[in-house]
Amino acid sequence: MSHPSGADRLVVLHRGILPPNAESIERLADTVYATEEELPLLLPGADAVFCWHSITSAVAPAWPEDPALAPGWVHVAAAGVDPFLFPALVDSPDVVLTNSRGVYDQAIAEYVLGLVLALAKDFPGSWEHQRRREWRPRDSERIGGRTALVWGTGPIGRAIARMLRAVGMRVAGAGRTARDGDPDFGTVHEGASLRTALAEADYVVLAAPLTPATLRMVDASVLAAMKPGARLVNVGRGGLVDEEALALHLADGRLAGAALDVFDREPLPSASPLWDMPGVIVSPHTAGEVTGWRGDLADLFLDNLRRWREGRPLRNVVDKEKGYVRESAALT
Repeated sequence: MSHPSGADRLVVLHRGILPPNAESIERLADTVYATEEELPLLLPGADAVFCWHSITSAVAPAWPEDPALAPGWVHVAAAGVDPFLFPALVDSPDVVLTNSRGVYDQAIAEYVLGLVLALAKDFPGSWEHQRRREWRPRDSERIGGRTALVWGTGPIGRAIARMLRAVGMRVAGAGRTARDGDPDFGTVHEGASLRTALAEADYVVLAAPLTPATLRMVDASVLAAMKPGARLVNVGRGGLVDEEALALHLADGRLAGAALDVFDREPLPSASPLWDMPGVIVSPHTAGEVTGWRGDLADLFLDNLRRWREGRPLRNVVDKEKGYVRESAALT
């Protein structure tokens, strides 16, 4: 394989599947491919790392102890970067972390709408009756006029809010700063007003990043504050939710159901009670995976690689202390 003279050394972390634009990447950088097992040998001395396999805990233990051997740039093929917020990376002013913000917004919003409809219309129950060849007419719920609280006001949360408003739902947001007049959420709640919003919401949709501030933010007290008969939808990160407390609130019937695409441990252990609970939809972290998504992820990285080589500002620079991209650092 030939490489451009003097090209930066790039390590691409993968799990068997390479980016679809691998040849274009190789023309811009001296590229080596590493599995999680190979990463400790190949990461030291690299100029940049492309975490094409992004749901991984392998980067932290492979990170070189000598800062001089650490890469200057890490790009993650995902919106969430929580596995990469380890001290050596976060504390280094010389390491830039970028993510794939913008790729998943519309796909996840559509998925959330599908989940809300599936819960309201009890599609899982219909499929189970079909499997048993049972004819069971029954009423279902409308979603028009119902209230959704979207917890997480980044681009994915905004896309979800717009999608749910489009089908006639009343939408509010939950975020770090309370405000009125938001173009997508109307009202954004925090603190004391959040408890009131939880008590009024028919659906609570989680789309927040996982950071030290949001870890287990949906705990037993938050679940108890939710409206009786409400439903929880999580397309953010599994660590946002105390799953044991959620299972208890579902088992006692206080909550009507949940649609969960992300979990504290993935794959979800077979012993988890969430698999078999009535009114619960389990999906394997696929809300954003639609036709062409890998190409979109790879193209975003390729654009950033060109920027890196040319010394231009990178897209989606993560604030490593906060764990997400500030609006001013997103670029397009």
